[in-house]
Amino acid sequence: MNLKPAIGALAALSLSLASGATYAQSVNVTRSILQDQPYTLIYPETMIASGGAGEPLTINHPDAPLQCDLTVVAVEDTGWTAENALASLDDGEVTAGWAQTFPGFTLGFKGTTAYQGNTALIYDGTSTDSPMGQPLTLVHTETVDTGRGYALDCLFATAVTAQARPIVDFIIANFSTRADAECCIGAVAEPSATDPAPAPQ
Repeated sequence: MNLKPAIGALAALSLSLASGATYAQSVNVTRSILQDQPYTLIYPETMIASGGAGEPLTINHPDAPLQCDLTVVAVEDTGWTAENALASLDDGEVTAGWAQTFPGFTLGFKGTTAYQGNTALIYDGTSTDSPMGQPLTLVHTETVDTGRGYALDCLFATAVTAQARPIVDFIIANFSTRADAECCIGAVAEPSATDPAPAPQ
């Protein structure tokens, strides 16, 4: 499977981002309404979703250079596995493909990672320039489930990697190819005002 969804506009703003664990205290959950394209996408409450219902779904942070795109397509390769996809990944083809949009793109880490209930191929890379006029980092993941190919691509300004990458990791870890998945993996619960105070030691 080789999916490369269209990249929407990404706001070129500088803003410090909270950690993924902090964002996970308040999340939005978007579930597909289409039986032939099931998914659950869980993301920070501050991010805004658009598209979906048979079209690519995009989530954007309104005040920071962070965006993720989810694409679901029919595939015929029912024997696809993340491990085989990793073994056959053509570094040169991947680099050349993304460099058309992101000049100076170089491939970084590649491996496999866990969605909720599935194993996905993952790789990341950085560019020296972009249509937004700044270096970007891409994190690409993909899997195949029941004849459907899922690609989840996240982009953020390389300058805010330390703040943005934990959020991206949270979104990826909580993505599911089912429409009834629950939250949350990697979340830290926010203490309630009614929680009893810890006993003195």
